[in-house]
Amino acid sequence: MDHHVSTFDGGRENFGEAAAVALDVAPERIFKTLVIDLSAGKGPKRQLAVCVLPVTHQLSLKKAAAAFGASKATMAAPADASKSSGYIPGGISPLGHKHVLPTVVDETALLFDTIFFSGGKRGLDIEMNPEDLPRVLELSFADVLAD
Repeated sequence: MDHHVSTFDGGRENFGEAAAVALDVAPERIFKTLVIDLSAGKGPKRQLAVCVLPVTHQLSLKKAAAAFGASKATMAAPADASKSSGYIPGGISPLGHKHVLPTVVDETALLFDTIFFSGGKRGLDIEMNPEDLPRVLELSFADVLAD
């Protein structure tokens, strides 16, 4: 699987912007990984899922819920996201989670030959062809961007 790993000063906030500047690429090619909760407050057990989308956009929780066949989605608590993924916020990768979660990558990823996403810590990004992602991770592509 062809990929490239880059390291840079991840900064303390605006991690996607820092990555775009450090890697000298269009910000639309830098993707963030968000953990959402599909359990809609039903019971103590969380039903978490992962959405991967450009840092230049916001997540539509309504579209994300629909992509997973759920009626509602909320952002997962940072502690739940860290516990489930094994990563800290700002460094959550779509790959290598402690617990495998259903994953949707925004369909705009397919517009690019390669995209960048966190390699599991702030300041570490992986560049890959988005069409290769299904070979290393069970996922689907869908529109999850807020209008």
